[in-house]
Amino acid sequence: MKTLLLALVAATALSGAAQAEGQLNIYNWVEYTSPEMLAKFEKETGIKVTVDTYDTNETLLAKLKAGGTGYDVVVPSQHFVEILIKEGLLQETGAGGMSTYANVDQRWQKPVWDPEAKYCAPWQWGTASIAYRKDLYGKEMTSLKEFFEPEEALKGKVQVFKSPDEVYNLANIYLNKPFCSENAEDAKAVQGLFEAQKPAVVTYNSENQNDNLANGTSIVANNWNGFTMRARMDSKTDIAYAFPKEGVVGWFDSACVPAGAQNADNAKKFLEFIMKPENIALQSNYARYSNAIVGADKFLDKDLASAPEMNVPEGVPVKFGQACSPEAQKLIDKVWTKLLQ
Repeated sequence: MKTLLLALVAATALSGAAQAEGQLNIYNWVEYTSPEMLAKFEKETGIKVTVDTYDTNETLLAKLKAGGTGYDVVVPSQHFVEILIKEGLLQETGAGGMSTYANVDQRWQKPVWDPEAKYCAPWQWGTASIAYRKDLYGKEMTSLKEFFEPEEALKGKVQVFKSPDEVYNLANIYLNKPFCSENAEDAKAVQGLFEAQKPAVVTYNSENQNDNLANGTSIVANNWNGFTMRARMDSKTDIAYAFPKEGVVGWFDSACVPAGAQNADNAKKFLEFIMKPENIALQSNYARYSNAIVGADKFLDKDLASAPEMNVPEGVPVKFGQACSPEAQKLIDKVWTKLLQ
C-alpha cells in the first residue's frame, strides 16, 4: 500500500509539473493583448495562455510587491522597468541573447531602463496626450492650455487619467517644469494647475475613455495614441488625438518576467516569440501602437502607418517619462493624494 501511495504521489507530482509546463499567465494593461497573437503562440508551442489586466503601472507595482501573483509575464512602462529591477521584482531572462533580439531596432536595443537587455523584450511604444470629440468641441485642440484650463463649455466633460504618471508630466510640459523635480515650488505649481482644472473633471479614470468619448459623457479625455485610434475606428464618431504644440509624453512598454514566476521557461519562449516581425505585427494591428521590431512593417495593416495618431507632427516634442527619485516621487504622490481627496 505504501508503494502504491508513493507511486500515486509521484504520478500526481509529474502531472502537476506537466500542467505547469503548458501554462503561461500574463498580467497586462486593459485591452492590450492581441487574441490573434496569443492563438498563434498557443498553436506553435502548445502552451495555454491566460491574461489578467491592470489599469496603471502603480497597480502592477503593488501587485508584484504583495507577492504570490502567479504571473509569468508583465508589461511595465520604461520608468517602471527601472523601479521593478531596483526592487528585485523582475528576474533576468537574457533577452539580449535570444535568437530574435537581432530583430530589435538599433535605437531600442539596450535602452537606458534595461541597459544590458538582461530582463525584458520590447512590446509597444507610443505617446500619451488628449483625445477629444472634435465635432462636440468644435475646433482642433492645439495647446495643453485647452486641457488644463478648459473653457466653460467643457465643465464636467473632461476625463483625466486615474494615476499621476503621465498627466503629471503633461502638466510639467505645459508649465515648462522638469520631470521628476525635487523642488516643492514646482510641485505647488502643478498642484495649482490640477486644482483649477478639477471643476471641469467628470472622472479620474484610466479606463472607459473610449466609451465615454463615444457616448458624449466626456468631450476631452487623457488617452494614448493607439487607444484613440481604436476609438475613432470602432465608434465611427469624430474622435481626434491632440498633439499640443507644447509636446506630448512618450512611453515604451516591455514584456518582462517577474521574480519567482512559476513558468519562467514558457515566459522566455513568449519573449522570443514577440520579437519576430510577423508576431509583434499582430499585436500592433490589434492595439494600434508602434513596435520596435525591424521588418514588422510589411505585416502591419495598411491604415496603421498612415494613421494621424501614429505620426507626431514636425516640431511637437516627445518627452519620455523617467524613474523619479524618492524625494521627487513623494512630492508627486502628495500632490495627487490631495487632488483626489
